[in-house]
Amino acid sequence: QVQVVESGGGLVRAGGSLRLSCAASGSIFSINSMAWYRQAPGNERELVGHITPGGSSNYADSVKGRFTISRDNAKNTMYLQMNSLKPDDTAVYYCNAYIRDSSTFRYRSTWGQGTQVTVSS
Repeated sequence: QVQVVESGGGLVRAGGSLRLSCAASGSIFSINSMAWYRQAPGNERELVGHITPGGSSNYADSVKGRFTISRDNAKNTMYLQMNSLKPDDTAVYYCNAYIRDSSTFRYRSTWGQGTQVTVSS
């Protein structure tokens, strides 16, 4: 069994910064790509950005230049550094990781429970 848990959400004023973490645990053999998604009330879940095992990343146009995704493969953890936050960034942020389970050697797309980010104007 594998799981991912997000942390670091909270309330911040516009222009401020937050850093989210996504920690994977359990019977992990390896982790392929990892990604951040977000879902605002009344909207569909959207991709914020993703990162490969080698550290290459790409981003949605709406966050380019403001958000940075990184990962620490030794800790099975991914981060989302969010700067210059705007009220439109308010959403529940979800982590997704493509994890190879060490007990089955099968890859599984694994979601976290989400962490709330609220940006006040």
